Amino acid sequence: MTKGTSSFGKRRSKTHTLCRRCGSKAYHLQKSTCGKCGYPAKHKRKYNWSAKLKIVYRRLRHGFREGTTPKPKRAAVAASSLS
Repeated sequence: MTKGTSSFGKRRSKTHTLCRRCGSKAYHLQKSTCGKCGYPAKHKRKYNWSAKLKIVYRRLRHGFREGTTPKPKRAAVAASSLS
């Protein structure tokens, strides 16, 4: 049993076919679901990836930290100690 070149020659069956709801070639035959619209799910699959990537990129720059409060700024600390 090899998993390389000799196995790739045996791949000739179709995994995806046309979806009856959205018409794209994303309907997975074995899973019986469409990768584009989510058929046969009731609600159409829709996701705003650009909005998510905007949030994820911001979290990435700070190391995905959660549940912490930012340290007070030095100026604010100095002003409170003077009064």
